[in-house]
Amino acid sequence: MRQWLRSHAARLRNCTVRGLFATDPERCQRYAREFGGILLDFSRQRLDDAAFAALLDLAGHAGLRERIHALLDGAIVNDSEGRAALHTLLRMPGSAAVTGSLAPLHAEVVAVRARLAAFVRAVHEGTRQSASGERFTDVVNVGIGGSDLGPAMAVEALRPFHTGHVRCHFVSNVDGLQLADLAAGLDPARTLVIVCSKTFTTQETLANARRARAWIAGRLGEAAVPAHFAAVSTNTLAMDQFGVGADARFAMWDWVGGRYSVWSAVGLALELAIGTANFEAFLAGARQVDLHFRRAPWRENLPVLMGLLAVWNRNGLGCTSHAVLPYHQRLARLPAYLQQLEMESLGKSVTRTGQPVDADTGAVIWGEPASNAQHSFFQLLHQGTADVSMDFLLPLNGAADRDADELVIGNCLAQLQALLAGHEAEDPQRRHPGSRPATLLAFARLDPAMLGRLIALYEHKVFVESVLWDINPFDQWGVELGKRLCGPMLEALNPAASADAGPEESRALLAWIRRCRQDTGVAAAGSGPTEGMS
Repeated sequence: MRQWLRSHAARLRNCTVRGLFATDPERCQRYAREFGGILLDFSRQRLDDAAFAALLDLAGHAGLRERIHALLDGAIVNDSEGRAALHTLLRMPGSAAVTGSLAPLHAEVVAVRARLAAFVRAVHEGTRQSASGERFTDVVNVGIGGSDLGPAMAVEALRPFHTGHVRCHFVSNVDGLQLADLAAGLDPARTLVIVCSKTFTTQETLANARRARAWIAGRLGEAAVPAHFAAVSTNTLAMDQFGVGADARFAMWDWVGGRYSVWSAVGLALELAIGTANFEAFLAGARQVDLHFRRAPWRENLPVLMGLLAVWNRNGLGCTSHAVLPYHQRLARLPAYLQQLEMESLGKSVTRTGQPVDADTGAVIWGEPASNAQHSFFQLLHQGTADVSMDFLLPLNGAADRDADELVIGNCLAQLQALLAGHEAEDPQRRHPGSRPATLLAFARLDPAMLGRLIALYEHKVFVESVLWDINPFDQWGVELGKRLCGPMLEALNPAASADAGPEESRALLAWIRRCRQDTGVAAAGSGPTEGMS
């Protein structure tokens, strides 16, 4: 595959994108697609009709159509764990006609959705109250990875759609500082804590959940705990021991990976923020893309085109990183969300059958709100030597006022033009090479349905890439390894640990850390869970 793509890339190496426009006056129209109110303009990619046709052929040779049906029909697509990946089932409406093995799973999803809606309604109406009989005004979501990034990103993105009933906050970092800083400004008597952990064993989440529990119990008494906690988990025993009431527990399933879980009960904080009607619009937007992904021909299929372009830039043009550049402050967390979605899914070096891959896989994903980034790292994009592909996300009506909208749109289009055309100058310091690979996703307005569409587009884009590289995008053994090794490291940090504790390569470092902590009077790891929260 790599040789095939690079032969086209070599042919186009001396062609500028501006030259491609000059020879094809209709390029802008022919290399743009629209679906669901989103314009995907990829005319600025270093791509011509022959290379585009080769990419479409590549999708056919990889069996993409069959793999899409396998994903959406509930076949086992997570080969290493023997599971389906059914995040798309989470956004199917209750009225959908679901048959076969998916029918009972869909019924479970619908039942949980109904319980979530009832819970949200009770919190909003004040019938679900704190231990002291007060309304909840603040919600703290405790999770990490997919149990944090998705809902945290979406809560911020959809701030104009907040109902005003509660304020939502997120705690993920194991150092405890997020929770300590939050607690200083919250009233525990009006705070509801959601613990998101599929197994209720995730180390970082449990550490923060215990800190939150100690804070609530320390201020309100042990008996207050059940009224102030909800959980998204499958571990009934652990929830019993923690003190989560049976009416505040919501299921998640092993066929939903964390980075695909914002559509599930993991999105409870989001639903509490924006209300059930808006949350259902969020699901419906994603569902539109699911149907489009299944039915649309390759040339019109937005997630397929996005995936093909990503493979072209990675394997054809050698781009090692991809920048996500939203021209909208409320999408500030989208690059971080997509970092997990793409890098956890595509950070693989063997195929689905365990053989070494024959092409470079996932790119490094990074980015920031683009208006700010124009004054920081855009210098590298314009004149640096790094090969970076880019997505520009542009809402046409998203700023504070009409003048601000025009300034945002003007800046975005100006940057796209500069990256395309470059700049010739006698002074080499002022030269810009141009022909930087950039795609524009433009849409009228960021609302719940639009955010659902955008996330689903990227989910399916990742799946397309995985099919072309023949890798499994649904496991994350690299993440699991680091978590497994943390336990022995904690034991080796104990001041009473022997000199040969821990892996040989780290013993000198561990000894230095133990001495340093002892000399500075730092408590042993795991103590002081409520420090700074009194």
